[in-house]
Amino acid sequence: MTGALDGLVIADFGRVLAGPYATMLLADLGAEVIKVERPGTGDDTRSWGPPWVGEDSSYFLSVNRNKESVALDLADPAGLAAARELTDRADVVVENFLPGTLDRLGLGYDAVAQRNPDIVYCSVTGFGGNNQLPGYDLLIQAVGGLMSITGPDADTPTKVGVAMVDVITGLHAAVGILAALRHRDVTGQGQRIEVNLLSSLLSALVNQSSAYVAAGVVPHAMGNRHPSITPYEVFSTADRPLVLAVGNDRQFAALADVLGQPDLAADERFSTNKARVAHREDLVGLLNEALSHDTADAWFTVLTKRGVPCGPLNDVADAIALAERLGLAPVVEIDDPRRDGPITQIANPIRMSATPPTYRTAPPRLGEDG
Repeated sequence: MTGALDGLVIADFGRVLAGPYATMLLADLGAEVIKVERPGTGDDTRSWGPPWVGEDSSYFLSVNRNKESVALDLADPAGLAAARELTDRADVVVENFLPGTLDRLGLGYDAVAQRNPDIVYCSVTGFGGNNQLPGYDLLIQAVGGLMSITGPDADTPTKVGVAMVDVITGLHAAVGILAALRHRDVTGQGQRIEVNLLSSLLSALVNQSSAYVAAGVVPHAMGNRHPSITPYEVFSTADRPLVLAVGNDRQFAALADVLGQPDLAADERFSTNKARVAHREDLVGLLNEALSHDTADAWFTVLTKRGVPCGPLNDVADAIALAERLGLAPVVEIDDPRRDGPITQIANPIRMSATPPTYRTAPPRLGEDG
């Protein structure tokens, strides 16, 4: 065995991001993923550019490695028959059509499970299987509350800079699939899994959604600040911004000592996190003044040595360079004889001692495998 999921066949009817992200993670772990796409156009993300890598959208490339592509017209009897044959021999089906669409084609859970009783069938929707509302990440960020707590203030609702709800939902889908496969290994029974973007977001809001359901507090946007921790935000230095993420009193005492103001840790306004939150504005002013006397990189060096969580504000290039310096090997190259040179991608973040992720094939051309 070279991959933990070797021998597993996944019929992937997912499109755009949540479903394809889930199936790519499973493909990296050894599963055979057969991606079903529309003839002529394929997955929507094939056309989502720039940036382009040759003829390919970098968006599509980001979530479709280690997969095969078959182009099937589900409105054509021959294409539909091929899709049914695929679901009949698959271990897992993943789909994110509008609820009811695949049921009408004989590709819904009930029909597939009748032909293939031990199937693990995962449906990804925007708002749950009983609702016909289409789900896009920006829409869910808006109606799900995320934009109300993101941005500089309540008058400037702001989306997260990546389709985070789709990614979180894809992770939930992958966890559900793996749990269902474990159940099938024990009992021989397949089952249906349903995940939706709205519920995934509400779960991922963690302390913010808990603030409302447990304490009746409706969170609001605070810019880069944290509602429950201080100092936990962006500060100015002599050259560029620096983040401090001080999570306990010991770390704050070390920060105060490095800044040459050890008395701050004994000041009743700042001696505990509760007090620091209550006197946030006073503390932020003092810290900005102290940090202005040196550069972000200099503070990063000395504060890190004292165990104070901090770091300069990096762009994506800086972040990848940092991961490389830390030995995390964040980038992989996948050989691809179909293109001029290898495809460069971000590595799977999961590390496994016996069955690590593998990078067998680059993202496929539309319909090249069937």
